[in-house]
Amino acid sequence: MPIDLDAVRSETPGCALVNHLNNAGSSLPPAVVVDTVVDYLREEALHGGYETAEAREADLDAVYTTAAALLGGRPENWAFVESATRAWNAGFSALRFEPGDRILTTKAEYSSSMGGLLRANEIQGAELVVVPDDESGQVDVAALESLLDDRTRLVSLTHAPTQGGLVNPVAEVGRILRDTTILYQVDACQSVGQLPVNVDDIGCDILSFTGRKYVRGPRGTGMVWASEVALERMANPAGVDGWGADWDVPMQMTPLPGGRRFEPFEVFYAGKAGLAVALDYANSIGIEAIAARNRILATQLREGLAAMPAVTVTDKGRQLSALVTFSVDGHDSLAIKDVLREGSINVSTSGPMSARLDFPERGIDNVVRVSVHYYNTEDEIDALLAVVGDLRP
Repeated sequence: MPIDLDAVRSETPGCALVNHLNNAGSSLPPAVVVDTVVDYLREEALHGGYETAEAREADLDAVYTTAAALLGGRPENWAFVESATRAWNAGFSALRFEPGDRILTTKAEYSSSMGGLLRANEIQGAELVVVPDDESGQVDVAALESLLDDRTRLVSLTHAPTQGGLVNPVAEVGRILRDTTILYQVDACQSVGQLPVNVDDIGCDILSFTGRKYVRGPRGTGMVWASEVALERMANPAGVDGWGADWDVPMQMTPLPGGRRFEPFEVFYAGKAGLAVALDYANSIGIEAIAARNRILATQLREGLAAMPAVTVTDKGRQLSALVTFSVDGHDSLAIKDVLREGSINVSTSGPMSARLDFPERGIDNVVRVSVHYYNTEDEIDALLAVVGDLRP
């Protein structure tokens, strides 16, 4: 069913003020999400934080059922945390490695997850192996399969990286791992809300995402899911407290059986209620319709940029996402972002800190990152193209 663009934009107050093409950074939330968060905060101010949480328990618990409805998995295996980084590390930190265990990862990994992987190497002696890309720029699935051995404990894969339009073939990797005992962790920070993502279809064991990006939820929100197989092998995650584990004997804490073990007591409760509404909003529009609309907008943008002789589009991969990256001869990417901002066009940039395993070997320093979403218009894309087209080498 086609998206009613006029209705969606009328429900998004920011659309009247700015051309927001930085959805991979933080989307414009719909009014219903903003109202939910603000109303919850007002209720806390009038009645108290603990008391409001008790009174609004059903609204808070809705985040688990809405996540399961959009992304699959059992509601009990979802947990709410403060960010995508916290979500990724909550799942990963509950795993235990021995010296010589192998973790396979890719060139698309972000600094946040690399921090956790490198810590496992430093503290637990796990060996990190970076799987090469294939000729298209996505992870080389055949090479990954050839690297699997009896020491491999985990494959860590980024679905849609922050530094470009790549979409890695997560389901294809999941099929390879399905008949093995190797756990599979997917960073879906940039894909949830813009592309179809389902933990059962992917075949992963851990999946994490943030609320502020393509889900159009509040900042300070994220979620993590773990499979029954992964939960059985996990110990307490980093940051566990009495909300996620039973302190059943003085010198022992036992993690709760489901995903709530990842969730601390003190979270952004208003954001939790808001994220439930944002997930439901995305589900009501339909993720397939959202993905189709995003493809139309991203294609218009890529084709428009590619037609400019001084512009280099730096995306790679067989399947492309709603993130579009480019550079302009003779222009610094940060300066381009500032020029666009002066015209009320919001974009971002990506540099080596976002892509240390990728950009240096491609000779890339910084790129402009434009990230479209279904509520954007063709006219907004044309406005950006007009500004970029006026830049002179």
